[in-house]
Amino acid sequence: MDTIASLFSFITTPVSWIIVQFHKLYGALFGADSGWAWGLSIVSLVVLIRICLIPLFVKQIKATRGMQALQPKMKAIQERYKNDKQRQSEEMMKLYKETGTNPLSSCLPILAQSPFFFALYHVLANIANGKTIGVMDQQLVDSAREAKIFGAPIAAKFMDSPEKVEALGASLTDVRIVTAVMIVMMSLSQFYTQRQLMQKNVDLTVKTPFMQQQKMLMYIFPVIFAVMGINFPVGVLVYWLTTNVWTMGQQMYVINQNPTPGSKAQDQYLTRLLKHVTSHGEVKSRGKKKVVAAIVAKGPDRNDNERKFITALTKQGLAAQADGSVIKSVVATADSDAASGGAAKRQQPKRQSKSQRQTPPSKPSSKK
Repeated sequence: MDTIASLFSFITTPVSWIIVQFHKLYGALFGADSGWAWGLSIVSLVVLIRICLIPLFVKQIKATRGMQALQPKMKAIQERYKNDKQRQSEEMMKLYKETGTNPLSSCLPILAQSPFFFALYHVLANIANGKTIGVMDQQLVDSAREAKIFGAPIAAKFMDSPEKVEALGASLTDVRIVTAVMIVMMSLSQFYTQRQLMQKNVDLTVKTPFMQQQKMLMYIFPVIFAVMGINFPVGVLVYWLTTNVWTMGQQMYVINQNPTPGSKAQDQYLTRLLKHVTSHGEVKSRGKKKVVAAIVAKGPDRNDNERKFITALTKQGLAAQADGSVIKSVVATADSDAASGGAAKRQQPKRQSKSQRQTPPSKPSSKK
C-alpha cells in the first residue's frame, strides 16, 4: 500500500493543504490538537472531493443505464457467436461504438477518487512516522499524530503492534475496537448501497449476466473492503466511511428522483407522481414535466410502469401532453357527457297499460 501511495505523492501537497485549511477552521472551534478538528477536516475533504465529482457521477448514471439498455442486444450477440469469441468481442466493440457507450464510465468516480485516497494514505503514513509532508510542518504533524477519535489516534491501524500504538499514546484495545467498528460500518454501508441499487433501481424485465455480476459484487466488495480495512489508518477509515455514506445518500436521491426505467423505483416514483397530479390537476415542477414528456414521447415503446401510469391518468379523466403538462381528457369528457347530459336529452316513450296495448288503434273517419 505504501508503494501505491507513493505513486500519487504528486497530489499529497494539495491534499495536505486542504486538510490544513479545514483544520484551521475546526481547530478554532474544538482546539488545534483535538481529534474532532482533524477528523472533521478529513470528512470535509471527502465532501469537497465528492462535490467536485458530481458531474462524473451524472456521467456514471448515464453510462450504467446505457449498459442496462444494451443488455438484450449483448445477450443476443453472445448467443449468436458463442463459439467464436473473437467475433463476439468485435461485435461487442461495434455495439459500444454505435451507441456511444463506454463500460468503464461506470467506474469513473472511483477512479477519480483514487489519487486523493492514496495521497491521504501517504499523508497519514508520514504522520504516523512523525515525518513532515506537503505543507504540514513538524508542529502540525505532531498535533495530528497525537489527535484521537474515540481514543484511537488517526494514524493508528488495526494491525499495529502494541509498541507502535503505545508510541502514539493510546491503548491497543481502544484502537482495535474503534477500527473494527468503523470497518464493519464501512462494509455494511457498501453492501447496503449495492443492495439498494439491485433491489430498486434495476430494470426487472431484463434478466442478463450483467445483473448476476452486479449481484456478486454486492457480496464481494464489502468483503474486500473489510480485508483491506485492517491495514487502513483510522483517518483513512474516516475518509472511506464518509465517502460510502455520501454515495449511499446520493444514490437514494437519484433512485427517488430519477429512477431507472422499468425498475421498482420507477413504479414507486410514478405512483407518487400520479397521486400528485390527481390532487393538483397539473404537473408543476420542471423535472416532473420532463418525466411525463419522456413517457409520452415513447409511445408504444413504454414499459409496464409507464403504461400503467398513462392508463391511470386516463381513468382519472386526464391526458398527458407532449410538453409534459396534463390536461382534462377530451375523450373522458365526451364519454361523461354522453352518459349524463346526452342521455337526459333523449325522451323515453311513455309506458302503455295492458288494456291500451290490447286495444287496436282506431281508424280515422273519412268525410264524404
